[in-house]
Amino acid sequence: MTSDVSLGVTASDAALQAQQTQAQAASLNSDFDDFLILLTTQLQNQDPLNPTDSSEFTNQLVQFSQVEQQINTNDKLDALIAQQIGTAVGQAVGFVGKDITYQSIELPFDGTDPVKMSYYLPEGVVEAKINIRDEEGEVIYSSDISTASGLNDFQWDGTNDGGETLAEGTYTFTIDALDYEGNAVNGVSSVVTGNVSGIEIQNGLIFLLVGERAVELSNVINVKEHKANTVTDTTDTTDETDSTDTTDETDETDAADGTDTTDTTDTSGDGSGTNA
Repeated sequence: MTSDVSLGVTASDAALQAQQTQAQAASLNSDFDDFLILLTTQLQNQDPLNPTDSSEFTNQLVQFSQVEQQINTNDKLDALIAQQIGTAVGQAVGFVGKDITYQSIELPFDGTDPVKMSYYLPEGVVEAKINIRDEEGEVIYSSDISTASGLNDFQWDGTNDGGETLAEGTYTFTIDALDYEGNAVNGVSSVVTGNVSGIEIQNGLIFLLVGERAVELSNVINVKEHKANTVTDTTDTTDETDSTDTTDETDETDAADGTDTTDTTDTSGDGSGTNA
């Protein structure tokens, strides 16, 4: 469904009513012209000695005038209604693209983003379960939920009990709450959050299009800016600068003089030979 603004029944009815008013005005003008032709023809051909009673013509002229005034009033009312519709549409356009929270038991799933909803439980609930059904009424997801009294939040990721992501569509849900004795608890209510894709007017009421459903404006509890679910890139972006040791591995060759300094002087020549 696109986010284009579409006008529903009321706009069509207003246009039809305007056409009917114009047709009635044209018909009245035609009848009035015919009446004047008949009137002048009858006056021209009346018996001078027995003239036609003018009061009847006067009454007919008054009736035509009243009808003409009524049609003019209807024409002005049609213009006023059209102006009000335009004003209402202009105000409702501001909801398009925003997330609204409204009273409902329907979950509009777009095939990607999780659906948020909240539910209210009275005191004394010891067991609570949510059951989500498809359009055929089959339970496709069931889960235990918080039994805390007051307002609780729940988010459905669009998967069934097997973990498979379901197709885009509008799903319904029920919340079963039981007390200590296993009896059903009354007073459970729920609200759903969805994104507005367009507006529609039906029978004088403004509806906001959420998924495949039209939500009456009077059922809206709050409005927030839409926050799309974005996947955070967890890739390590650390600059893996080559940490190779850049230490100057200058060859520190032993600076010691490698020349052989060993004393090679012959110490075996004593020189003290004894004379026999």
